[in-house]
Amino acid sequence: MSLQMELTVGVIDIQEESSPTRGVSLYTVTYLSGGYKVKAALAIPERETPMPALLYCRGGIKGVGKVRPERICQMAAFGYVIAAPHYRGNEGGEGRDEFGGAEREDIYAAYEWLSKMPQVITERISLYGFSRGGMMALLAAMERKHFLAAVVWGGVSDLFLTYEERIDLRRMLKRIVGHPRKQHDAYLERSPVFHAEQINCPILIIHGMEDQNVGVGHALRLAEALERHEKPHDLWLVEGASHLFEGEQIASYTRKMFAWLDQQ
Repeated sequence: MSLQMELTVGVIDIQEESSPTRGVSLYTVTYLSGGYKVKAALAIPERETPMPALLYCRGGIKGVGKVRPERICQMAAFGYVIAAPHYRGNEGGEGRDEFGGAEREDIYAAYEWLSKMPQVITERISLYGFSRGGMMALLAAMERKHFLAAVVWGGVSDLFLTYEERIDLRRMLKRIVGHPRKQHDAYLERSPVFHAEQINCPILIIHGMEDQNVGVGHALRLAEALERHEKPHDLWLVEGASHLFEGEQIASYTRKMFAWLDQQ
């Protein structure tokens, strides 16, 4: 499948990659965001008609939590175009990842070219955020009104809580964001649970009850905030599931997630 450069806004280069999934084409896209050259993975099902799309917000930082081609191609096989920004400063992209700071623009810049693709139904672009990406997806749902829905899977919603529960991440957080007492506003800005009234689309929360990386408290606090502000949402707490769902568990909840998205 050949992807034409003319479909995009702000795109500098598109390179076809080897796809692990039959019937799904995989690309690396280089595009401009905030003056930086940023990279994204793009998975497109080989179908004749326009499809809905997901903006996939990755977790972690640098080599931890990076976009896995197997996962986005697996998701694309459900009939969705999947665009997954690596965020600036990752995977050879320029700039610096601020863990919920200025690299939020990388999501919005990706939306601009994704929404112009002839393969995409512009009105049916949703957000998906895993782990740290949950924070990114929720911030996007707050700051932009054009997303159909958002899925937060094992997602961070309160960066203050992340600092408390992840002692192993404190050094990184202090280096990039600061200390939660000294840089309180930076943590507050990156914690969507405190700004739920600004969210502009329905939210699906999927969280493993045994998650040791992002505690289930993130899901419960987010659901409570959404309920308080009368924002449409669903909460799926999964018994026995940890941060990374496995086997039939991830397959089952991926199917259920797309069924939920199809109903929006």
